[in-house]
This record gives sequence, C-alpha cells and structure tokens, in this order.
Amino acid sequence: MTSETRNETTLDPAFSSALQALLAGKIEGFRQLQECQKLTAGASQETFRILVSTDQGDRQFALRRCPPTQLGGTTLSEIGLDTEARLLQMAAKAGIPVPSVMHVLTESDELGEGFLMAWLEGETLGQRIVKSEKFADIRPHLARQCGETLARLHAIDIDADLRQRLPTVSPAVLVQETWDWYQGLNVPAPMIDYSARWLLENLPENSRQTLVHGDFRNGNLMINESGLHAVLDWELTQIGDPVRDLGWLCVNSWRFGKTELPVGGFGTVEDLLAGYQAVSGVEISREDLRFWQVFGSFWWSITTLAMASTWRSGETPSLERPVIGRRSSEAQMDCVNLLMPGKFELPEATELDKGTQLPMPAELLEGVRTFLTDDVAASANSHFSFLAKVAANSLGIAQREFLYGPRLALAEQERLQGLVGTGELDQLRWKLAEALRSGLPLASPGLADHLRLTVAGQLYIDQPRYSALAGP
Repeated sequence: MTSETRNETTLDPAFSSALQALLAGKIEGFRQLQECQKLTAGASQETFRILVSTDQGDRQFALRRCPPTQLGGTTLSEIGLDTEARLLQMAAKAGIPVPSVMHVLTESDELGEGFLMAWLEGETLGQRIVKSEKFADIRPHLARQCGETLARLHAIDIDADLRQRLPTVSPAVLVQETWDWYQGLNVPAPMIDYSARWLLENLPENSRQTLVHGDFRNGNLMINESGLHAVLDWELTQIGDPVRDLGWLCVNSWRFGKTELPVGGFGTVEDLLAGYQAVSGVEISREDLRFWQVFGSFWWSITTLAMASTWRSGETPSLERPVIGRRSSEAQMDCVNLLMPGKFELPEATELDKGTQLPMPAELLEGVRTFLTDDVAASANSHFSFLAKVAANSLGIAQREFLYGPRLALAEQERLQGLVGTGELDQLRWKLAEALRSGLPLASPGLADHLRLTVAGQLYIDQPRYSALAGP
C-alpha cells in the first residue's frame, strides 16, 4: 500500500474524534493519532493511511470505508465493505496473502461502513512491478505464484451466509448484463457489439462455479522482493466461473507494455496454469482462458465508457475521467487482435500545420501541452504533477483529432456505406451497431476489416503508443 498517490487530509473534527476513540479501544498501548492521509486511489471507496504512536513505538494502519455520500449504494457488481472484510478474513485462513482485518466498523463507532486493517509495505504500481530492477529476480516466479494463489482462492468454501451476500452469475448472464450496461450508455461502438455477439456464441462448456475475485490483476497485487505479498481490492467478488480471474490477469491492459509476457506483463501462461493445476488439480483449457481474455477487454472497454459518462453527467467531476473514457479504444483493439487479427494501416505522422499568419489550433495545443509536460509536471507536488500529465494527455488527444480525425472519419464513412447504406457518420455507426444487435452474421464480408481499421484509427488518436497497435 505504499505506491498510491496521497492527499494531505484536513480531518473533520467529528471524524477525528471518532477515529481516535476507535484506535484507543482497538490498539494495545495506544497513545495518540499522529497522522491520517486519504489516498486518492480508489474510485468508490475511501482508504486512509493512519500513523499512531503506541507504547511499543509508531505503527501504521489502514482504514477502508464507504464515503458518507455513497452510504447505501454501490456501483455495478460491487459488494459491501462488511462483506469485503469477511472475504479478507476467509482468504487469510485459506493461506492467501491479504492485509489482516482488525475491526469491522459498527454503528457505535460513528465512522460509517468499513473496516480497520493492517498496513502493508510493498509495490502496487503495475508499471514499476514489470520494469523495476528491484523485482528482476522475483518476476519470473510471479505467474506461478498467482496461479497457486488463485487455486486456493477458488477453493474457499462458500457457506450459506456468503452465498446470500455475493451475486452468482453464469458466463451467459454476465456477458448479457455487461452488454445491456453498454447499450444503456447510448454510445454506438460496433466493435463492442461484435465482441458481445462473439462471447455469447462461444460460451465455455461445463463452466464451474466458485468464488471469483473479479479484479485479480497487476495493479491490485502487492509485490515485494519475496513475491506476491497481498491480494487487494475484493469489492468485485462474485460466485461464477473461476477461469474469469485467470483470463483477467492476462488482459493486455494490465501488461503495461510488456506484451511478450501475457500474465500481468511479468510471466507466461504456462507458469500460471502450471501453478494453478499444482494446487487445484484442475487443468484449464486455452479456449476457456481465451474466452475470458476477450471478456476482460470487452468489460474494460465498456467500463471506461461508463466512467466518461459519469463525468459528462456531472456525477463524478474529474480531469482524469474523460481521458479514461478515451481508453475504450485500447480494450477494443485488444478484442480486435484476439478475434480478428490482421493488417491495418495507420495515418502517416504529419508536421504541424504552421499556416501563413496566426498560429494554427494544433500549434496552440502543442504549446500548452509542452508547458504542462516540461514545466508544470516538474512540480514537487506529486498529485499536481500527475494532474498536469493528465491534462497534457488530453491536449495530445485533441491535437491528434485535429490532425487525423477528418481523414479517418471520411474513410470510416465510406466503409460503412458499403456495409449498411447511406447516411451521416454517426447514423451509420448506429446502423451497424443495431444490425449486430439484431443478428448480422459476424462473418459478413467486409465487417471484420472495417472494425479492425476503425478501431485502429481511433486508438491512434487516443493513445498511439498503446501496445495493441503493434498487432497480436
């Protein structure tokens, strides 16, 4: 829990008083609360890093709670924090590395819903895990460790109480509910509709039902020099097909550029499956693994659009949310490479149009973008530096839209006219999306080529350095 962006927190007096009372009652030798920092990571739950002084010296803890404004509500598929705490306790008994839960909040604590847990030291940032020399010796062993850990996780007994607390979903229901969620966003993205159709037509046979973490990936795993130190973020836990966890770990979005190592950017599928089979005795088929890889990218392509939707509605104002929305094309391109690999052409890089008089729009954007990356991002304030990089990324997307968007849109419109008839570009996108929802054969002539070219072009605008543009 050490690699999260932190905000200095000015504590509400009532919160501070209640927190100190809780710590005094639960921590042996408690003297005083020295520091409480709210971590900015985590979109739906709050996590605080707490430093206290005790008779035995300084100690650190973490408080995870539901923000007061969100009490009584969760996002799609999220469980309550009391259930998350119970899962952590059960996982610890099963030999899975997790933070130890010290206390589950009650109404008398006056701190809302949540729990107090031990603070662990380790790395959680995926890019550092796959690139840092610090972890060079342990990286080759991580995939097998993950397989062994998932086998233990999937073997946890689901008692009657837990079965009532957690949603139970079959692969067919999960795909359909996710597709329905996307359709409710009212955004025509035909590649998403194509992926949904493929998933429903290629459901895994003889699917098992076990506990499923739901977000087991590089970024939710804490690593230290000894290996896998903790499995974090259990709020998406369900009862369903366990291969979903293995497929999600292999999704390209969580490889952080190390595409040659499909398991989290640090290991091989062979090691992952060998570790899983050694503990569980279950052999996972490559076909089932591929299905859940496709589902993972399909799900992430929709989740990013949903984040952008909540920003557009004003529900979650944030500089980062609209940029995250543009990441949908990354996951869509991962689906392209899994389902319809092939050749595609990208726009040739062009020099900025400097015009003959006043600076052109792309030039203005370049000036501000350079200022943000070279000057503002150098700020000593890590959170402010991060926001400057996000802002610069936004301007880069807008700049590429100026430079390449019109040509790509014209080519897309011409291809769509050959597939679904005449109309304006947005109308044609809707026509294709509706046709796919109505049963258009996935093998229709020209369909795969059109989707591959369209998604690749959009990704070139959104994130030209994303690894999927190098092909499968």
